[in-house]
Amino acid sequence: MSNKVVITGLGLVTPLGVGVNRSWANLVASKCGIVSTTTLPNADEYKTIPSKVVGWVPKGPKSNGGWDSSEYFSPREIRRLPPFIQYAIVAAKEAMHDANWSPHSEHDKVRSGVSIGSGIGSFEDIYKSSIAFHERGYRGTQPLLVPRILTNMAAGNVSIYLGLKGPNHAVSTACATGVHCIGDAVRFIKDGYADVMIAGASEASVHPLALAGFARAKSIVTKFNDEPAKASRPFDKDRSGFVLGEGAGIVVLESLEHAVKRGAQDKIYGVVSGYGLSGDATHITTPPPDGDGARRAMQMAIERAGLKPGDIGYVNAHATSTLLGDRAENHALETLFGEERPDLAVSSTKGAIGHLLGAAGSVEFIFAALAIHRRVLPPTLNCDHPGEQEDDDKNDFIFNYVANEAQQLADDYRLDHVLTNSFGFGGTNASLCISKYHE
Repeated sequence: MSNKVVITGLGLVTPLGVGVNRSWANLVASKCGIVSTTTLPNADEYKTIPSKVVGWVPKGPKSNGGWDSSEYFSPREIRRLPPFIQYAIVAAKEAMHDANWSPHSEHDKVRSGVSIGSGIGSFEDIYKSSIAFHERGYRGTQPLLVPRILTNMAAGNVSIYLGLKGPNHAVSTACATGVHCIGDAVRFIKDGYADVMIAGASEASVHPLALAGFARAKSIVTKFNDEPAKASRPFDKDRSGFVLGEGAGIVVLESLEHAVKRGAQDKIYGVVSGYGLSGDATHITTPPPDGDGARRAMQMAIERAGLKPGDIGYVNAHATSTLLGDRAENHALETLFGEERPDLAVSSTKGAIGHLLGAAGSVEFIFAALAIHRRVLPPTLNCDHPGEQEDDDKNDFIFNYVANEAQQLADDYRLDHVLTNSFGFGGTNASLCISKYHE
């Protein structure tokens, strides 16, 4: 049996809804989950912040695709678990159910692990506890403060809830967290540490202080406060910053041998065939203009998959809707694919959900897996004029950006391999290659 690692289960909590089916259906229908902060329960806390849009997980009954903690957790659990951990547990359970994998024997539990990270953890707890300590001192500090804020506690709690005793791993690499968690999980399986890994990332940082911090850094959009659905504009000439979002994406990965042995070969969404990562070594927030780090991460993923750039049929881009970031990534894409695959399809699903920070990569990995599995390309919303921003090089913007509407692929379009990218503050870059599964 080959040393392949396959995807057998998917779980999502996103601004487009709770659950994979709900999120995907809304995504390919060109719906947008970005809302105005004036509609949030604590709207007054946002009123001094110049950006007024966020990608918020919709609240409401599960039957309508909304989020209601009480439908998943007891009152005691809700008090103990902050939202980023709750999202991770719910997405992980959905992925496990989707994969039809529930380890019962001690051997299966020991051979099943977790690799789930978060970029920030519980922002709300850090904020409230700081105020309480300032006002009341030691007595104002909650006993569960540290377990609630640690970024590895999503992995820890998923491990406990699901009884998984294999590798218990967490990554926190800013906006590359989700891809790194999945890529590392693939390595654990390939290197024999586990047969099954539950992998991904979770984030719940839609908070006034977080939004204010990104606004002060001039990273987020302020131009479309009255039209939230138009705020996130990857690759478009009117892009001006990202939209802060939240959610979780969790997948079940397993060795092909394990999947076949348990009869799960009909549930395989794809093969994780390549993993690439790199560092920019230039600036903590700004990528190099030529996108060299992004290019090297993509190239490594392609080479480790045993492929050439011309074999890639779709890229789910990191593209967050920032002026410099989108331009740099597009330049990297043009350098790598311009000659061999000028018809390449490239889209950024952040137009629909905003930027989920640490969870972005794992959510987008799932969208990329569904794209290759269903041969449907998710759209880049608001991509009306790609590459026409004043300092863009129009000659670089040559690809099919799947503008505004999903595309059902013709039978003759090559879509055997796709990439998904994530790049984070600190100059960290990661890319994963997903290949179509053939028995």
